[in-house]
Amino acid sequence: MAHVYVSNADSGDITVLRMDAAGVLSLQGQQRLGGNLMPMALHPTGKMLYVARRTDPMALISLAIDPVSGDLHPRAEASLPASMAYVSTDRSGRFLFAASYPQHKLTVSPIAEDGTVGAVVQVVNTGPNAHAVAPTPSNRHVLATSLGGGSLLVFGFDAASGRLSPAGHWQARSGAGPRHFRFDPRGRFVYLLNELDGSLDVLAWDQAHARLSHVQTVDTLPPGFAGKPWAADLQLTPDGRHLYSSERTSSTLAHFAVDAVTGRLTAAGHTQVEAQPRGFAIDPSGRHLLVAGQLSHHLSRLLIDPHNASLTMAQRIAVGQGPNWVEILP
Repeated sequence: MAHVYVSNADSGDITVLRMDAAGVLSLQGQQRLGGNLMPMALHPTGKMLYVARRTDPMALISLAIDPVSGDLHPRAEASLPASMAYVSTDRSGRFLFAASYPQHKLTVSPIAEDGTVGAVVQVVNTGPNAHAVAPTPSNRHVLATSLGGGSLLVFGFDAASGRLSPAGHWQARSGAGPRHFRFDPRGRFVYLLNELDGSLDVLAWDQAHARLSHVQTVDTLPPGFAGKPWAADLQLTPDGRHLYSSERTSSTLAHFAVDAVTGRLTAAGHTQVEAQPRGFAIDPSGRHLLVAGQLSHHLSRLLIDPHNASLTMAQRIAVGQGPNWVEILP
């Protein structure tokens, strides 16, 4: 049994779903919080869920997860100085990071022993349009994207105090628009999705020197694509052998095979999915991919083929209005 949480920007609530051993989803309930709810993150212990409200009063809401039922119970709200497009915790679960797209900054907030997030303790100005922020696997550094500045920023991270300090950056091509990124399971490569041109960069991560270097760039757009690229999210399967990315204009997922040695990607096809797939997630078993359609107000469950990782539609379920973020708690 697992539980799935979907934040719904337009209806101001979080949909709670059960996922049985076969992956079948069933509606459990809706947690109404109000406002424009978007980015979410789970605490490393799985005991808390965090969601950012992007409209006034802008806040980070801490919700306790019932260990038996999976239901959500609001515990605290901490004010945020800006509208946040992304939230994540450090590997220890002691600090929460947030990235503000419209106000071009990152924030750091402490997480108390009870799992609730406190007031912001550090604000870091970035290049234009900070879009994602997450720690490296070692927890010694934090990376963040500046979509408007075209860069992936590197910060040193003091895990005792929670403070960030600038440590360098990698500059993308003009017009690429770095948005979301993921580390491979072994922490050797960073996969960086670019919103504005629909490309995806493979970067090698040198932990000792906190340095990123370019390995490969691939196109995520489907054949015959026409219009303005609008890439959104990317996820790796738990074994790191396959990568998927979403594109909102065409409402497709691109699929790539990952070379375990070099980190390089090989295109493996595209799949039509829900309208405007802003966010999606892969369950820990690597058998199910859940994708939210921001315009369709539905969540689809796609089966991941165990041999070639192709996707097959298995289930479709209504959620709230404007779903955009998906978290899976095993």
